[in-house]
Amino acid sequence: MKILLLEDDFTLSKEISTFFTNKEFECIPFYDGTLLLKKYFPYDYDLIILDINVPGKNGIEVCKEIRDIDKKTPIIMLTAFSDIEDKLASFDNGADDYLVKPFHFEELYARISSLLRRKEIPQQIEKNIQIEDLEIFEEEMKVFRSGEEIKLTPKEFKLILILAQAKGKVLSKQFIAEKLWDYHIETNQNTIEVYINFLRKKIDKDHETKLIRTKVGYGYYLSNQE
Repeated sequence: MKILLLEDDFTLSKEISTFFTNKEFECIPFYDGTLLLKKYFPYDYDLIILDINVPGKNGIEVCKEIRDIDKKTPIIMLTAFSDIEDKLASFDNGADDYLVKPFHFEELYARISSLLRRKEIPQQIEKNIQIEDLEIFEEEMKVFRSGEEIKLTPKEFKLILILAQAKGKVLSKQFIAEKLWDYHIETNQNTIEVYINFLRKKIDKDHETKLIRTKVGYGYYLSNQE
């Protein structure tokens, strides 16, 4: 397994590299975001770790540029801050996970193992889902309503796909959070409300028939009927 690491703290970078080398990973470190992008080649790594606050282009900018050419390789963000804005910016630009410093290396390893397992498991999902006038194309990561394309961030797309695949079943915030981030974290559940509101503004706001619905006390579901 090959890991790409962006971390400008030389000591921490060395410690992370040594830890994963001992786990039989190959870890390639970079200390500058701009330099990393110059050397980056799509699909050359099994997983990418990006610190947000680094010289050159920051980790979020690097994440966005990688996602423009590589939709599949798992990305986990590292930062010294825990503001919700940092989390949303990371996820909106294509990150799969987020870890706040200081952290235990074993926790980072657990997160990485979860992302790699998911990458290896074939996903049994419908290639084209239609509900009312909403169409979702999984492989192309595109969503249309009434024939017009709706621009969604990677996490927004994943959320609408989760709701659509439930086929009208009510999903709890805990269930949605575990599907979005592959494990249970309390703060991520609170973030679900933010993403649901983002989706409603993009998908339902300009349409008489609302599709993203709430069952108070239970969760959310996708349907053309209450």
